[in-house]
Amino acid sequence: MSRAGMWIKMAATLVVFSVGGPALIYYVQPTDEELFKKYNPELQKRSLENREQRQQDFDNFVNKLKGYSKSDKPSNWTVLILRPSADKIAVWEVAAADEAHTKANALEEQKRQAAEIEKRRDEIKRLSMSGK
Repeated sequence: MSRAGMWIKMAATLVVFSVGGPALIYYVQPTDEELFKKYNPELQKRSLENREQRQQDFDNFVNKLKGYSKSDKPSNWTVLILRPSADKIAVWEVAAADEAHTKANALEEQKRQAAEIEKRRDEIKRLSMSGK
C-alpha cells in the first residue's frame, strides 16, 4: 500500500472515531425523561416531592462557591500552586470557617430548643401540681 493510501485510511479512521464515537454515545444515552419513566411509581412520587429541595440545595451550594471565590482569604489551593511542597490536602479555609459557623449555629439552635422543651415540661408539671 502506498503512503498516500495509508494516510487516507488513517484520516478516515480518525474521522469515524472522532465523529462516530460521540454520535453513538448521544444516540444510546437515555434522556432524563426516559429514565424518569422507568422509575416505579413510588420513586417517581418521591423524586417529584424532593425535586424542589434538591434544587434549593444545589442553588445554595453554587452560591456558597461563588462567595468563596470572592473571598479575600487565600485557599490551600493557592498555597499548593505557589508552594508545591505544601501539604497535599487542599481544603478551603473559608469553607471550613463557614462550616464551623454553621455547626455552631445548629448547636445553639439545639440548645435553645432543649431549653424551651424543658421550660414547657416545668410549666406542665407546675400546672399539674397546682391543679390537683
